[in-house]
Amino acid sequence: MSLGAAEDDSASEIHLPADVDWHMLDKSKFFLLGAALFSGVSTALYPVVVLKTRQQVSSTQVSCFNMSFAIMRNEGLRGFYRGFGTSLMGTIPARALYMGALEVTKSSVGTVTVSLGFSDTTATAIANAVAGMSSALAAQVVWTPIDVVSQRLMVQTSSNNNVSNSSRNVVPNVNFCRYSNGLDAFRKILYADGLRGLYRGFGISILTYAPSNAVWWASYSVTNRLIWGGFGCYMGKKDESHSINGYRPDSKAVVAVQGLSAAMASGVSALITMPLDTIKTRLQVLDAEENGRTKPLTVLQTMKNLVKEGGLPACYRGLGPRWASMSMSATTMITTYEFLKRLSTKSQKNPAS
Repeated sequence: MSLGAAEDDSASEIHLPADVDWHMLDKSKFFLLGAALFSGVSTALYPVVVLKTRQQVSSTQVSCFNMSFAIMRNEGLRGFYRGFGTSLMGTIPARALYMGALEVTKSSVGTVTVSLGFSDTTATAIANAVAGMSSALAAQVVWTPIDVVSQRLMVQTSSNNNVSNSSRNVVPNVNFCRYSNGLDAFRKILYADGLRGLYRGFGISILTYAPSNAVWWASYSVTNRLIWGGFGCYMGKKDESHSINGYRPDSKAVVAVQGLSAAMASGVSALITMPLDTIKTRLQVLDAEENGRTKPLTVLQTMKNLVKEGGLPACYRGLGPRWASMSMSATTMITTYEFLKRLSTKSQKNPAS
C-alpha cells in the first residue's frame, strides 16, 4: 500500500500523485541519477556549510556578514569551497546508503503500521521518522570520516602569514596543522590518531543526525498533509456551490507545498538539534592543549568551553546559516528526490494484446 496515495478526510477531495514505493524503482537509474542530481545540490549549498562550520568553531560571536567578508577578503571565493572535493566524493556513497535505507525502511515500516490499524497520517509519520533515523545511521558510517576531513579543510586558512594571522582572529582555537588536500588530511589524521581520529565525534554525530532526521521526516509528512488539508478546506469554503471532488493540483502546486513543508520541517529540526551539532563540529575540528601537546577534546570539555563562552547562546552560533542551509538543502532535496523517484520508476509493460 502506498501511504501517499490515501488522504485524510480533511484533504479527501484533493487527489495527489500516488507515492512511488521502493519496489517500483529502477535501482540502477535511481542511484546513478541521484548521484548526479545531489552532487549539483551540494555544489550550490557548500558555501553556506563552510560559513556555518566556521561560526561554530569560533570562540566569539561573529555575524554571518563579517564572517563572509573575512573569508572573501582573505581567501577569495576559493575559501568558500575548501574541502569541497573531499565532501563531494563522500556525498555520493553516503547518499546512496541514505536513499536505499530510507526507501526500504519507509516501505517496510509503512506496511506494518497500516496493518496494525494506525490512521494514514500517523502511519506515515511513524514510517518517515523510523526511515529517517535508520538512513542517518547508515549514512554516518561513511559520512563521519568525510565530515572530519572536510571540516578540517573548511576551517584551514591560506598559507600566507598575513592572511593566516587575520583569519586566526576570526576562527581561533583551531589546530592549524597544514593539509594540502583531502588525501593529505586523511593520511595525517590517520597517522596521528589512528582510525579513531577519522571517527572522532561519531557518537555525537549519531545523536545529532538520527533524531534530526527522524524529527525532519516526521515533521515533513505531517506538515505536508496539514497544508493540503487546509488547502482543501479553503477550496471548499471558497466555492461551496461547486464540488471540488476530483481536484488534482498541478505539478507547480505540488512542488510549492513540498518546498514549504521541507522549510518548516527544517526550522523545527534545526532548533531542536543545534546544540548537538555545535558540539559535534567542535569535537571533530578543535583540539585541547595539555603540557604543550594537543589531544582530542572530550564532550564534557567541549560543553564546559561553550558554557564559558556564553552558555546556551554559544551553542546556537551558526543557527542562521544552518537553518538556511537545512531549509535550502531540504527544499531542493525533497523536490529533487521526488522528481528522481518519478524519473526512476520502472516502465510499465503493456499487456499483450
